Amino acid sequence: MTYSESIQFLYRLRWFGAKLGLENAVQLAALAGNPHQKLRFIHVAGTNGKGSTCALLESIYRAAGRRVGLYTSPHLVAFGERIQVNRQPIPEAEIARLVEELQPLLKLFPAEHHPTFFEAVTVMALRYFAKQRCDLVIWETGLGGRLDATNIVTPLASVITNIQFDHQRWLGQTLAQIASEKAGILKPGVPAVTATDEPEALAVIQETALHQRSPLTLVTPAHTQHPPLNTLRLPLLGWHQRMNAAVALATVHLLQSQLPVNDAALRLGLETVQWPGRLQLVVLPSGQKVLLDGAHNSGGATVLRAAFEEYFPQVRPTVILGIMQDKDWDLMCEILAPLGSRILCVPVSSERSADPQKLHDACLRTNPEAEVRTCASLAQALELTAADPFVVIAGSLYLIGEAMERLHLTATPRSDEKALNEWTATR
Repeated sequence: MTYSESIQFLYRLRWFGAKLGLENAVQLAALAGNPHQKLRFIHVAGTNGKGSTCALLESIYRAAGRRVGLYTSPHLVAFGERIQVNRQPIPEAEIARLVEELQPLLKLFPAEHHPTFFEAVTVMALRYFAKQRCDLVIWETGLGGRLDATNIVTPLASVITNIQFDHQRWLGQTLAQIASEKAGILKPGVPAVTATDEPEALAVIQETALHQRSPLTLVTPAHTQHPPLNTLRLPLLGWHQRMNAAVALATVHLLQSQLPVNDAALRLGLETVQWPGRLQLVVLPSGQKVLLDGAHNSGGATVLRAAFEEYFPQVRPTVILGIMQDKDWDLMCEILAPLGSRILCVPVSSERSADPQKLHDACLRTNPEAEVRTCASLAQALELTAADPFVVIAGSLYLIGEAMERLHLTATPRSDEKALNEWTATR
C-alpha cells in the first residue's frame, strides 16, 4: 500500500462518523494484540489547554532522556502530526504499513458496528508507540473522556485541564454534565490532576475522584508562582499557558518516584516547548507580524483576547476570523471583535463552517467603529491584509492550518489532509 492509498482509506473511514463508546476500541485493540498493555501513559482531557499541556509534558520527559510518544488531535496540516515520537511525526511509510495491517482487522466488524476513523487511528497509534518502545506516551482524549476511544488505557496519571462549554450537543448542556464526561478518564487508585476552577465542574471531579479513590491534586493560580515557573521564560504566550505549565509540573512531581526528572531537565523542557498555532507569533519577511491562535470556542476566545491585551496593549490589529457553525460563534465574535480596527470574516475550509456574513453582522454589532467585511476565502483575506502591520488569525484550528500553509510556515503535504479532521458524532 502506498502512502496516498493509506490516506484515501482513512478518508473513507470518516463515513462511519465518530461514535461515542469503548466497545469497538477495546475489540480492535485486542485484535491488534493489545499494544497498550506494553506502554505507560499520562491521559489528558479538558475543554481547553489539553494539547498545550500534552506538549509541555512531552517536552519535559524528552528533556529528561525518555523516549516519549505524543498522541493529539486534530492535526493542523499533516495527518502525521497526530502520532509523534520524540516530536518526530510518524513517517509516511509507517502510516501506510499500519493502515495495511489494520484493514483485515476492520473487516471482522459488521457494517453497523464498523470502527470509526478515530478508533482506527487510536489503535494505529498504540501499535506504533509499542513498536517504537516508548518509555511513556502522552495521550490526549479526542471528545469528552468517558466514552472516548483513548479511554481504554489505564494511565500512570489522569489530567483534566479545565471544564468550559464546548461540544454541548454530545457532552451535556451544563458544566456538571461536561465535567462528568471528562472525569470519566479517572481510574481506580490512579492519581489525578486538575486546574478546573468552575465550582460546579470541580465538585463533580472531586466526587468522581473520591468514588474512584483517585488522589486528586488541584492546581491553582498560586502554583504559577512556584519554582521554576516564577523565574523562567515560557515560549508559549499567555497567562493560561503558565497555568497549563503548572498542571504539567504538578503531574511530573506526582510521578517523580516512577519517572524521575531532575531540575535541569524540568527547566529545559519548559524553556524549549513548542506547540504551533496556539498564540504563535511569527514575523514574515515583509516585517508583518502575524499571531495565529486556534481559539475554537468561547473559552479560547476569552484567553486570546486577554493574552493579546496583556502582550500588545497599544496595538489595534487586523483580525481575520473564521469559526465553525457548531461553536458559539456569536459569543466568540462578541469577545474578539473589540480587538480589531479592521475585521475580515472568512469561511473555514470545512462543511461545518459558519457563514462569514453572520460573523460580519455579529462583529459589527459589537464593534461598530471597526471596518468589517467578508471575504470569499482566507487567501483573499491574506491578500487584502498583506500591507497591515499586525494581523491576528483566529477562530478555528482548521483556519490556522490553512494559514500556516499559505504563509509557508510549514511543509505542505502531497494531498490536502486537513479534511481528515472532519467528523459527525452520533451517540
